[in-house]
Amino acid sequence: MFEKKVKKQLTIDGMMCVHCVDSVTRALEALDGVTAKVNLKKQTATVTLSKPVSDEALRKAVTEAGFTVTAIE
Repeated sequence: MFEKKVKKQLTIDGMMCVHCVDSVTRALEALDGVTAKVNLKKQTATVTLSKPVSDEALRKAVTEAGFTVTAIE
């Protein structure tokens, strides 16, 4: 059982405007157990996981939305 929430920060290349932020937020939050807070200025997304979600699943969701994940911490 997944006991505590885990936070990860994704560095994302290619976001230019609030529409990009909306796209990334929707893509990440479409994954079960993920809530996301995307920062356009810092080019990051902080995700809170209430269930186990792989880094690869996070990366794939952002990539399919048309952006590039350069780091996951």
